[in-house]
Amino acid sequence: MQTLGVIPARLGSTRLPRKVLLDIAGRPMIEWVWRAAVDSGQMDEVVVATDSDEVRLACAERGIPAVMTSTECASGSDRVCEVAQQIDAEIYVNIQGDEPLLTPEHFAPLLALFVRGEVRVGTVAVPCPAEDVANPNAVKVVMARDGRALYFSRATIPFDRDGMGSQTSSVERWKHLGLYAYRREALEAFARLKPSPLELAERLEQLRMLENGIDLYVGLAEGDTIGVDTEADRRRVEMVLRARG
Repeated sequence: MQTLGVIPARLGSTRLPRKVLLDIAGRPMIEWVWRAAVDSGQMDEVVVATDSDEVRLACAERGIPAVMTSTECASGSDRVCEVAQQIDAEIYVNIQGDEPLLTPEHFAPLLALFVRGEVRVGTVAVPCPAEDVANPNAVKVVMARDGRALYFSRATIPFDRDGMGSQTSSVERWKHLGLYAYRREALEAFARLKPSPLELAERLEQLRMLENGIDLYVGLAEGDTIGVDTEADRRRVEMVLRARG
């Protein structure tokens, strides 16, 4: 299957301005993300999708292919869909540009899902660290036995009412990572949908798919990441990357 990785990169982020170009351990953040995706060997090509000439030029200086998209794109998924109108593929991978701790190993479980014909959309989860169980900035996912996502939430799910987690390993919690892969028709169908009530309540775009009957399947990986939304996040990530060498 022809597979294209797309990293949406908007320069005008609100919480941490210009974050995709911020220096982290000697490289702009977007380069760390691109290198992890390329090194995975899971995609035929990986491009940055941006509405900024500055981002495009910064990518060109580093040999990173970039595609210009509209300033009107409301979300990263909209930007990926716009790239799909320019570059043909069977699978499109939406890669968050503010996840510089992604590793090549995060991508294989995602793309492996598509050997199953029923999978139209895939995503990734990792074991949820204890400190993130009640953290609303860490999105949790619960799944059926076949890997189909039942729900995503910023709340603690599943809720361990009787404290069974202290007595048995039956209570598992999974942290969702912002990696998505779509078959082309599913990406186009998603782009046509309007924001849904659960999506607006939780501020989680993926709930729009569940509310509209589009199943998401979850590949399981190891290794937590840190999304960069603040300067403190950037410093934490830099420490990790320098420790990796």
